[in-house]
Amino acid sequence: MLSFRFWEAGATTRTPVSSSKISRLTLYRGPGAASRYPKTAASRIEVGQVIHIPGGEGNKVPTKHQTTTMIYGSSNRELIGDTKVEIHDQPIVPEDLIEKLAANSDEETLDDAFILANLDALIDRFKLWKRELPHVEPFYAVKCNTDVVMMRVLAALGVNFDCASKQEIDIVMSLGVDPSRIIYANPCKTRAFIKHAEKRGVQMMTFDNAEELEKIQEHHNSARLVLRIAVSDPTATCPLNLKFGADPMVAAPQLLSRAKELGLNVEGISFHVGSGCNDCTAYEIAIGHARRLFDIGEAMGHQMDFLDLGGGFPGGEHHIGFEKIAGVISSALCRYFPDPSVRVVAEPGRFFAAKPYTLCANVIHATEVPAERITHEDKDIGSKGMMYYINDGVYGSFNCILFDHVHPVGHPLRVKPDREPRVSTIWGPTCDSLDMIEDKKMMTPVGVGDWLVYPEMGAYTSAASTTFNGFQRPTMIYAISRTNWETIADLL
Repeated sequence: MLSFRFWEAGATTRTPVSSSKISRLTLYRGPGAASRYPKTAASRIEVGQVIHIPGGEGNKVPTKHQTTTMIYGSSNRELIGDTKVEIHDQPIVPEDLIEKLAANSDEETLDDAFILANLDALIDRFKLWKRELPHVEPFYAVKCNTDVVMMRVLAALGVNFDCASKQEIDIVMSLGVDPSRIIYANPCKTRAFIKHAEKRGVQMMTFDNAEELEKIQEHHNSARLVLRIAVSDPTATCPLNLKFGADPMVAAPQLLSRAKELGLNVEGISFHVGSGCNDCTAYEIAIGHARRLFDIGEAMGHQMDFLDLGGGFPGGEHHIGFEKIAGVISSALCRYFPDPSVRVVAEPGRFFAAKPYTLCANVIHATEVPAERITHEDKDIGSKGMMYYINDGVYGSFNCILFDHVHPVGHPLRVKPDREPRVSTIWGPTCDSLDMIEDKKMMTPVGVGDWLVYPEMGAYTSAASTTFNGFQRPTMIYAISRTNWETIADLL
């Protein structure tokens, strides 16, 4: 690893300069360096420019070229785990910071897409949860986004974790999270995964069928079980009750009885109203079913004291606000579960993950086309439209269009007000015509090298992205205000 120490130019004494004070850097060759470094190393270095220092005999640097990008401003860097995080003196304003990051791209990363992870926004989401649902413990749904930096921050704030596989359990525990803070919320697990949970000390897990009970009885009979019931909002973006959950009226009581026969411990009820819930009364209905099953389970001898509300909470702008959903939940809990000894949890995923992440993609190609090619409307004959190709697509971060039924809406980073909007199509970079991001979009024209910004891109995006056609995933850049950093630093 190369380390640099900078002195003030022309100073008679060598006083180190704080990076926060450097706006322009001059790199001079020191005594004896002429035989080691090319003379070009003594040229002026602009902010953000790449410095290449080749290796050589006696240099004590790797023989491959080193590349360092230097961006200076009112920030410094700290580590969360092994990842660098930019610490800023002021609260993070995503658009302002993205503007600086885009302007400081070096020659090798000039066109690369990047994602700004705003940890201030993540902490704000946690505060919102604690304000609206103070008695409901959040278990973050790891499947939504496996970013370990985000999960380290959530763990430091006291958030627990909902895992759905052996790998997710291992990821979370590698962060130092105790297994008591994990619920294995997959009702249909492999025998090997059940054994793995037992080995790692993960006790809490869900089930929704008799066959799963038999597997658990054989491989992890001390598990603390939670029965998942099928109560879903049929208008949710992704309804889940076709695949998961026992019928609350018939199958669920039978499963409680079967668990008792097998000597297994059922401690509670869980449900999931569907990802992207559109009808918040679904929570009230589900909580009512849970109350009835609590009574049935207790009559059978189960110690029922755990209620899992699942997910479905909005991650950002949504026609049903989180506050409204929280109000319905709080009212239903007061009605059906007034006993404070019942532990109430939930499994928010996109609630935490969506908003902190903003994707900035570069326009790699722009071409003018007849507008009717885009709209397929005769009224547009004679008008001009635009087709843009950017360096991320549905095989990358925008897989949410295919898998999560979410349609991100972007906008130019720099709007050119003197241009009239045109109907446009935004394409991803791959060779597949399926790789369409936005269609029939009215947008002010942009050109090659311009940037399109897509906010709220943290949920079910990077978790399922690929490198199809050889296109790499966007670079992640983490930022947090100094105030928030000082709040969480000692907890990490």
